[in-house]
Amino acid sequence: QEREHDREISELITKHEEEMEKLRAELSKEQQHLLGELRQQLAATHKAEIEQAQLQSQTLHSLELEALRLSLNNMHTSQLELTQSNLRKEKETALVELREMLNDKRAQDVAILQSRHQLEQEKIKEQCLKEKEEL
Repeated sequence: QEREHDREISELITKHEEEMEKLRAELSKEQQHLLGELRQQLAATHKAEIEQAQLQSQTLHSLELEALRLSLNNMHTSQLELTQSNLRKEKETALVELREMLNDKRAQDVAILQSRHQLEQEKIKEQCLKEKEEL
């Protein structure tokens, strides 16, 4: 009976070990499955993060380009305004110089005409005197 008892215990132990081995295999399989899922999730998250970072980088780049464009526009506008202002000043200066030149010319013409007029008057006076004398 003791031998029977030992055999039963031995069978139970064997059965227990087999079940344990089966459970270990199932557990290992489940672990592998979970690890695989975790890897996939990590990869997906990583990919999403990279895409997000690229998008942010592109947005930043676009914003920087827009800022540069605006800055150039402003510079161009102020350069144009400065050029217009300079041209206006040059035009005004040229007009003033031209006006002065014309005034000088008019003054010269007037002086010449006055001296001619004086000469004419003197000639007429002389002629008058001659005619008086002749008479």
